Order: sequence, then structure tokens, then C-alpha cells
Amino acid sequence: MIARYFRLAERGTTVRVEALAGLTTFLTMAYIIFVQPAVLSTDLAGHPTGLDLGAVLVATCLGAALASILMGVAADFPIALAPGMGENFFFVSVVMALAGLGVPDPWQTALGMVFLSGIAFILLTWLRVREAVIDAISPSMRNAIAAGIGLFIASIGLQHAGLIVAKPGTLVGLTSRLASADIAVFGVGLVVASVLMARRVRGALLWGMLSSALLALALGKIRWLGLVGLPEVHARAAFQADVWRALDPALFPFVVVFLFMGLFDTVGTLIGVAEQAGLLEGGRLPRASRALLCDATGIAAGACLGTSTITCYIESAAGVAAGGRTGLTAVVTGLLFLAALLFGPLVRMMAGYPPLTAPALVIVGAMMMQSARRVEWDDASEAIPVFLTLAGIPLSASIADGLALGFIAYPVVKLLSGRWREVRPVACLMSALLVVYFLVVRYRLG
Repeated sequence: MIARYFRLAERGTTVRVEALAGLTTFLTMAYIIFVQPAVLSTDLAGHPTGLDLGAVLVATCLGAALASILMGVAADFPIALAPGMGENFFFVSVVMALAGLGVPDPWQTALGMVFLSGIAFILLTWLRVREAVIDAISPSMRNAIAAGIGLFIASIGLQHAGLIVAKPGTLVGLTSRLASADIAVFGVGLVVASVLMARRVRGALLWGMLSSALLALALGKIRWLGLVGLPEVHARAAFQADVWRALDPALFPFVVVFLFMGLFDTVGTLIGVAEQAGLLEGGRLPRASRALLCDATGIAAGACLGTSTITCYIESAAGVAAGGRTGLTAVVTGLLFLAALLFGPLVRMMAGYPPLTAPALVIVGAMMMQSARRVEWDDASEAIPVFLTLAGIPLSASIADGLALGFIAYPVVKLLSGRWREVRPVACLMSALLVVYFLVVRYRLG
């Protein structure tokens, strides 16, 4: 029944391959289970936000499970969802700003804003505005998005491995501690996964991570924490969103930022992962409205559960690289998020040590760079906006900001070079709105 529903034979895959792909995706994004509670429970100054750590852990797992399973069943894409990195830090900054304005229970108001942005997403999806945004992106830009996200994923992996570190003057650089245990764990995983992938072994990324885990255990970098353990919840976060206070017109700019961040993160990830998986048909994303509606529903549901904006995860590309091609991959990932509530110690062991998953991120980044071959580099009106996107995503450490640079530049360059017929009206509208967003909304919020 599962094979028929997801048309596995037609797509050249099996339940086993999809399950391994789902597990691979889960392991590469499971860090959010522990990062999200830590981020939302404490503000940037180290003070409690009011959100309970255990409650956020439960909300993260339940929200990721609900949204991922919905994406798999309703949209049939191998794309998992969870609270977004970047959006969670903005959420905390909003809580701090609201506290400074004297707003009572600021975290509840912030959750109300996230809920409103989710409802706005749903409305925009029904009106096919978000789908029109995807269709307005040129083939070169779509390939640039995939390649840019690949660079971003690889940069995250290299930082998780401890190979690339912060350095004064150059911002980042190569670590001087190349003989460390962290680098050894990362190196073993990278070599094992790369060799197995070159030999076309299924589940190469997963085997690479398991090899890293064995070495990390031997070196004492991780320790066996056991299997079963439930999170401790001291204060409820579910259904605490204060939507009424979030409707205050003075707080509208915050809702707009949540809207923009979620919109462009989702569009970028959907296109990038779909391009990597070969799911685009005639340059278009099939079932785009379903996928976007699943994402929008996840945002609203996540706010109700007590977590920040839920979005499509770029780490889904790891599952695609492991062979995932259908929604069954996302369903498996979602079920594993549910299981994580029961097997917290095991997940903490694997996800709590970044060098274990770093090799998968680097390899996925390398695979996604293949998309750069399909960019029209000989056409300056395509190449320059494409390069701004490709370089902007990793350098700004934001899919949304990198996409915005390219989306602003693309219609401007095309129109001023006399090639206005190649630009869709939606692309011009996006460019204008993004300029207003950066110069007015983003500037006001610092």
C-alpha cells in the first residue's frame, strides 16, 4: 500500500531506500531538537525569556513531525520541516524588543505574531501568490539557488567540524588545531562517506556518520547516554500564543519580517532541494501549492504548540543524496522526530556533537554545486544576479537575504539592458517590495 501511494517503483526507489534517506535527513537536522530549546528559553543577554526549555523541546519535535508528515503525505516531497535557524534568533530578538516596550508576556505575543504570519502564508498560498513567486524565477536563478544553498550547507558543515573558525580581520579562517579529535572524527566520516558514495553504495552518508560515531565513542568525545528518556516540562507553552495583542498595528513590522523570512527561506529550500532531487518538471515545481500550504500550516501549528517559525530544511538535501525521492522520506523523518521524544538520550548523543553530522553536510554541499553548471554564465544579465545569489546565501549566512540580493538585481539588470520581455511582472513586484523591506522595515528594526 505504501509503495503504491508513493509510486516507489515508478520513481526507481524502495521502502528501504526511502527509510534510510529519512533517517539520514533526521540525523543531519536533529541538532534543532536541542538547539531550539536552548535558543528560545534564554534571550541574547542570557536572561530567561519565559519559555520553558522542556516545553520548547516537545513543541519542536511535535511541530517538526506534524509538518514533515504533512509534507510527505499531501505534497509527496522528500522535504522535512522544523523550526528554522535564523528565524528562532529573530524570535528571541522580538521577545527582547517587546519586553523593552513594556509588553506583558512578550513571548506569548511573539508566538501570536508567528501564528499571524502562518495565516498570512496560507492566504497567500490560496491566492497562488507564493507559487507565482516560484514561477517568476528564471532557470539560471533556480540553479544558483541550489548551488548557493550547497555552499551554505558546506560552510555550516565545516564550521560544525571545527575546521573553519572565526578569525579577526578575515572573519573566518582555517583552524590551527588540525590535530584535534574533532577534526579526526570529521575526517573519518568524510573519507568513509566519500569513498562509499564514489562506489555508489546506498546509505553512504549514514555509514559515514556511524563511522564517525564509533571513533567519537572511542576518543571519549561522546558517551553512551542510554536509550529511553522523556523531556521534563515545568511550564506549558502550547496554546499560549497571544494573537489579539499581536494584532496591534504598532507591532505590524515584526509580523512582516516573520512573513518575509519564512517566505524566502521556504521558496529557496523548495527549489534547491527539488533541483537536487530532479523533481522539477519543465523548469516548474509540481504540486507547489500543496508544498507551500503544508509549510504555511506548519508555521501556524508550530506557533500553537509553542515554537518559532517552522520551515523547509536545507538538510533535506542529505536525504535526497542518500536516495530519497518521494514523500515517504519526509514521513520517516517526521516519525523519527516523534520517536525522539521517547529516545532523547540516544538522539542527544548523535545530534549533540556537531562533527558527527558535519561530513554529510559538506558532501551534500558538493553535490548541490553541480547545479552551477546549468547557469547561463555567458549572459551577463543572468550571470551577475545569479552570482549575487550564489555568493550572498553563504556569505550572509541566510537563504532569505541571499535570495533577496539576486531577486532585487535580476529585473533591474534585465530592464536596464533592454530585455524587459524576459522579466515577469511578479519578478518586478518582488524586487520593489524587497527594496522597501530593506530600506524601511529592516532599517527600522536595526
